[in-house]
Amino acid sequence: MVEKAQFSTHLYHPKYWLIWLGVGLMRLTQLLPLSAQMKLGALIGRLAKLVIGKRVDTAKRNLELCFPNMSEAEQQALLLSNFEETGKAIFDTINAWWWSDEKVQQHMTIKGQEHVEKTLADGHGVILFAVHCLPLEMGARIFGQFQPGVGVYRPHDNAVMEYLQVNGRLRSNKALVPKRDLRQMVRCLRSPDVIWYTADQDFGRSSATFIPFFAMPDAATITGATTLARLGKAKVLPFSVIRNKDDKGYTIEIKPPLENFPGEDEVSDAKRGNKIIEEIINQERSQYMWLHRRFKTRPNKDDPSVY
Repeated sequence: MVEKAQFSTHLYHPKYWLIWLGVGLMRLTQLLPLSAQMKLGALIGRLAKLVIGKRVDTAKRNLELCFPNMSEAEQQALLLSNFEETGKAIFDTINAWWWSDEKVQQHMTIKGQEHVEKTLADGHGVILFAVHCLPLEMGARIFGQFQPGVGVYRPHDNAVMEYLQVNGRLRSNKALVPKRDLRQMVRCLRSPDVIWYTADQDFGRSSATFIPFFAMPDAATITGATTLARLGKAKVLPFSVIRNKDDKGYTIEIKPPLENFPGEDEVSDAKRGNKIIEEIINQERSQYMWLHRRFKTRPNKDDPSVY
């Protein structure tokens, strides 16, 4: 479990100088009003759409597979909006990592915190069942204003980026756990404590069951929520964060604990989880991470790629 960002003079090696220059420029942008950040982010997203063709193709294909009844014009409009929101997410991360608590509180709305407080008071750990929405970094920072928790994360290969993400994410949360450290997650939940959990990406064949996701009948889906809830004696609470439509703030919402979870079997639980994920995404489809190759793993190894 990581409880402090580890800094060393090695991070000042010349090979990292360009990264530090970029970090300095990024930190300066936190001084801009949020509305100005969002306008600049939308422009960055539009420019990115012109130059990262492979990601554009991935996002476009995901929308085709998930929403086949959506007209081509509607899909194109959602695709453009998604890239604008992706550009804005750069500033969501900057703000989450470097805004003061006071400034975060000026731009946040929290709904459902009483469900977290009651679950913990009853002696159960809390699994925040989240999705990879674009403002997720800010969602975690906002949540930490009333209940610091434990983040599940993937350590970065670049030493400077690892330091920055750990330092940023610990601004209002108590610790981070590598995503493969199941034992430590269970310990945290039994404390009891709060962790984030996401099940909406394709993590390969070994840990997946193939179940529906929107209109896609056989999306590779992990079933770890069942294992964590059972071993950690924890409750699962759906968690969402959206950037408000006026681009002037963020709203997080925590739903009550799921009843009868875990259920009879992990596949049924995973199907139930995917329905919850769909509901969260449908709150603001343009703010979901459609650039991920969600359906890269097929049920049979010889099946052709959908991309």
